[in-house]
Amino acid sequence: MNELYVLVLYYSQHGATRKMAELIARGVEQSSKLEARLRIVPTVSPDTKASEPPVPESGPVYCTEDDLRDCAGLALGSPTRFGNMAAALKHFLDGTGALWVSGSLINKPFVTFTSTASMHGGQETTLLTMAIPMLHHGMIYCGIPYSEAALTATSTGGTPYGASHLAGSDSLNEISSDERDLCIALGKRLSFLILKLNR
Repeated sequence: MNELYVLVLYYSQHGATRKMAELIARGVEQSSKLEARLRIVPTVSPDTKASEPPVPESGPVYCTEDDLRDCAGLALGSPTRFGNMAAALKHFLDGTGALWVSGSLINKPFVTFTSTASMHGGQETTLLTMAIPMLHHGMIYCGIPYSEAALTATSTGGTPYGASHLAGSDSLNEISSDERDLCIALGKRLSFLILKLNR
């Protein structure tokens, strides 16, 4: 296992954000010098009692504080909820005060990604509001430059603030070729910046 890894941390309800996370991880690992570590957060219960098993039945395991503390960089993803991240991811981030006190994440690069039901359903606001807690942690926010041709060509998701996907109201839209290219490009850029910072 490589010493440096990128934490790809996300919450996904219908699977679109998970697919984006896997594409971003593919982009990260194209450098062959970094591992992409996929992690999720459990659903938040309305009565604040634990409603999820300690270990998910399938897929990535739940993120720990150590996973976040020791990462070389972070890709943070969530479906859009009223122009913001889902409560489950916000709940996890709200519990990272000890990492903020220790300064463990200072100067580490991060990116954001999201999936929305509608074209104007808050893709950009979700990407930017997900960035705010990480900026408080002292991390370095990275977007997608317009040198990526898919950023100009896309007619669905994709923004300079991060990767996005138009899932549709029934969450059945497949990730478009432009959206796919931008997810991979975002992972590659994050990997490139991490390697530059860790030379």
